[in-house]
Amino acid sequence: MFPPAFGLDLIALLACALYLAAAGALARPMLSEGAAPKRAALAAGTLAVILHFAVLLGAHRGALDLHFFAALSVVAAVIAALTLIVNLARPVAALGVIVFPLAAMLLAIDQFLAPPTAPLALDWQIKLHVTLALIAFGLLAIAALLALLLAMQERALRARRLSGWLRVLPPLTLTESLMFRLIAAGFVLLTLALLSGVLFVHNLFTQDLVQKTVLSVLAWIVFGVLLIGRAAWGWRGRRAIYLTLAGMAVLLLAFFGSKFVLEMVLHRGI
Repeated sequence: MFPPAFGLDLIALLACALYLAAAGALARPMLSEGAAPKRAALAAGTLAVILHFAVLLGAHRGALDLHFFAALSVVAAVIAALTLIVNLARPVAALGVIVFPLAAMLLAIDQFLAPPTAPLALDWQIKLHVTLALIAFGLLAIAALLALLLAMQERALRARRLSGWLRVLPPLTLTESLMFRLIAAGFVLLTLALLSGVLFVHNLFTQDLVQKTVLSVLAWIVFGVLLIGRAAWGWRGRRAIYLTLAGMAVLLLAFFGSKFVLEMVLHRGI
């Protein structure tokens, strides 16, 4: 049994509040000399993610809704969950400062502002394809955020302006290493997602999906070239940052660019 709509609204509001509280706690070292209450922040973020998924399950009756705003909310929940896992392995508090407010905003839009939609009937093969794609997108999105932080960190170090936000980041080499690990994991999952799409999505190259397919393959090529360059020639620094951001930009267009045009502009697939 799922809670009624009013109950889901309250759960969504609580999740948003916890997301913002977690982000505020993690941002504390950027604003003052005090240490961040990290355990409390991550606990709040964990509870927010759990409530976020509960809202998604309740609002869509346990089904996977891939309409535009619902898909954005699902991706935000996945990225927030992966951010928590990354922080367990290697503390990067700045990720939560960026990801948690974004997750709160997308959850609120889907729950309170988006038009009602009905989940599409999907068989298990398509659900597997979508799950692989969502996790791959989440990992590569976090890698892109790390690339942005790396670019800011490098610029600050070169200018010798060691502002407060640098205290929440690991050293450059460790941040870059984590970025490449996430890219490698995301690349593997993106490869599996593309292969499952070829096997299970029979209309992969129809007019509605061809742009998504082509852009996804292009992003896969960009990340593959980056990983080969890293292994063979030791690519790092600005080249790695730019390629990571370029690949993520293409993947973002693949996931949501065509979906936005189809649903929000052409009003198809709703």
